[in-house]
Parts: sequence; C-alpha cells; structure tokens
Amino acid sequence: MSETDDIKLEGLPAGSPLQPHELRPDSEFQFNCHKGIACFNACCKNIDIILTPYDIVRLKRRKGLDSRELVARYTMPFEMDFHGLPGLKLATKPGSSECVFLTEEGCGVYEDRPAACRYYALGNMGVRKKDQSWVEDLYFVVKEDHCLGHQEPVTQTVDEYRHAQGVDRYDDMNRQWRDLIIKKRSAGPTVGQPSERSMQLFDMCSYDMDSFREFIQSEGFTSLFDIPPESYQGLLDDEDQLLQFSFQFLKQVLFGETTIPMKQKARDQRVEARRPVWQQRREQEIGEYREEQEAAKEVDSQQYRAPQTDKDTGE
Repeated sequence: MSETDDIKLEGLPAGSPLQPHELRPDSEFQFNCHKGIACFNACCKNIDIILTPYDIVRLKRRKGLDSRELVARYTMPFEMDFHGLPGLKLATKPGSSECVFLTEEGCGVYEDRPAACRYYALGNMGVRKKDQSWVEDLYFVVKEDHCLGHQEPVTQTVDEYRHAQGVDRYDDMNRQWRDLIIKKRSAGPTVGQPSERSMQLFDMCSYDMDSFREFIQSEGFTSLFDIPPESYQGLLDDEDQLLQFSFQFLKQVLFGETTIPMKQKARDQRVEARRPVWQQRREQEIGEYREEQEAAKEVDSQQYRAPQTDKDTGE
C-alpha cells in the first residue's frame, strides 16, 4: 500500500463522512458495492448530486432528449459561487430526496450515470496550490454510516477503481471545465462580476450543446472566427468535440485566452468598434480619479482648519 499524506482536509465538521486524509492515484482503499449487499441503493435515496457538462451530454443521449428538455425534466438549478455562476443538480422525486432515476431494479441510467455516482465512495477535488500553475487531482474516502461497502474484503488503488467505474472518461471530458471554475475562484475579486451575457454563455456552453451548436452556425460567429472547414464540420458532427470546444470558447470569453483564431478583418473591425468604449472607460476612470483627489484635498483642508477654529473659540 502506498503512503498517504497527513490530514489536509482541515476544518471538517464533527461527524463528516469525509475521511481526513488525501489519497493519490496509486493509494489503496477498501470498498466494494454490489447488488447482494444489504445497503444496495441506499445512497440513491438521499442524494445531492452536482452535475457536470459531460453528465448532461450522456444523460440526454440516454433519454433521447435535447439538452433543454433534459435539464427541464431532470435537474434543479443552483448557484455555484457568490457571483451566481449557474450550476445544475440532479433532481429528486417529488416530496423526497430520492434520485429521480432510481427504480426498483436499481439505477435506471446506470451505463450513463453521473460522475459523482461513479466516484462513490470516493470523493475528488482539483486543487491549485500556491505558486503552482497546474491543477492537482486529490481523492478521499467518503464513509457514511449506512454504507456497508467499506466492510467488503476488496482492495484496489484509486486509479483501478476509477477505471472500473468508467469515471476516467468523465474526468477527461470535464477537466477543462473544472479547471476553468477553479481559475475563476482562485482569481477571486480580481475577475470581477461576470456580465449577464457571460453568465448566459457559461450556461449554454456548460449545459446546452444543442443551442451551442446552433450558436456556432450563426453569422455572428462564423464571420468572426477562423476555423478550418474540416475542424468546423467535426464540431457539428461530434458532440464530444463540440463540448471541448465550448470550454475553449468559455476561456476566451471569461479570461481573454485567445486560442480560437479570429479572421483578421473581423478582428480589426472589432477593435475599431470597441475603441469608443475603451475611450469612454478611460475618461470615466480619469474623472473618478480627479474627483477622489479633490475630495481628499477638501478633507485635508478641513482637518488643517479645525485646530484654528478650536483655538479661536477657546475650546
């Protein structure tokens, strides 16, 4: 068994199911879940499952629905951060905390179940440490009281378990999206409040590939971006490629990472169209700076005069 690091999941509340040490890909842990176990499907009766973009793609294919129908029927919206970044959770059956896809036979979408379901009873998170440019994958055991799988005499490494559950494919497909969210969070207030349009684009690029496919066929998109014909057709034909491209587009929108080439004429026109806006912002910044300076001078002047006034009145 490989060594695990000392506790790093600090500040866990009492009774937390998270085991307070991190695992690496070659770390071993004991767990097995199967139909013959007494607690089978108990974890599906009390869920709080955050969905990833690839979860949506797989589920909509499974149910034969477009993105909007899948989201409307089987998900619940929530805000992922203090800016209101849109997220989705798996819906529950009316009046209960039971998964909407749970049947008497078990999971009704098992072959296309979300990444969070595949990971159980492991948890995972991406961490960008101080002075580190890359995101590191960390894993930990989730041990809930009802789960008997931890008593099963089966031991495997984290990587072996991930591969057996098919979650490595999900991680590969979601990694750009996960890293984008981590970058936004780690940047904090320096990123600022995303515009309403940016929020709408994030929602579409994350959870609605049908609308995003229509979007990249619009005149506004095709007149601006320079994508080789064979690559462009691949985006229209292959939804997995389209999903990865949507994350690339998001990075360009949110962080200015210009990796999608723009047509030179369109670039020049865009710069020219934006010039008045930049000038207006510059003039506004200068005006605000001058107002601050004048206000500071007034405060200094009042503070300088105050002792003279006290002396004159004998106070």
